Amino acid sequence: MNFLCAFLFSGIFCLFAQIFLDNTKLTPGHVTSFFTVFGAFLGLVGLYDKFISFAGAGATTIISNFGYMLYKGAYLGFQENGILGLFTGLLQYSSCAITGAVLFSFVLTLIFKPKD
Repeated sequence: MNFLCAFLFSGIFCLFAQIFLDNTKLTPGHVTSFFTVFGAFLGLVGLYDKFISFAGAGATTIISNFGYMLYKGAYLGFQENGILGLFTGLLQYSSCAITGAVLFSFVLTLIFKPKD
């Protein structure tokens, strides 16, 4: 059942992304930015925690989770260190995701060659 919930949750996000791409003039970068901000907004109103408990990995592997992590880090940093904690918390909570993205993209550029 966990796999089904994860698949359906992330599949719904992919479905919305494809609908946006097909029916608007938005680029993939715009849709990615939208979902990042949307994830932060869902965290702000307290829904993303419920999505994570329902969908598990389906909610923690999509791009909206990055926005949620940025929001959560800024919020926790602000609670601990005030205004300066807004900025330090951003990197503290989401540094693993950023580092993983940089390392995996570097390794993949070594393996694959771009088309001319």
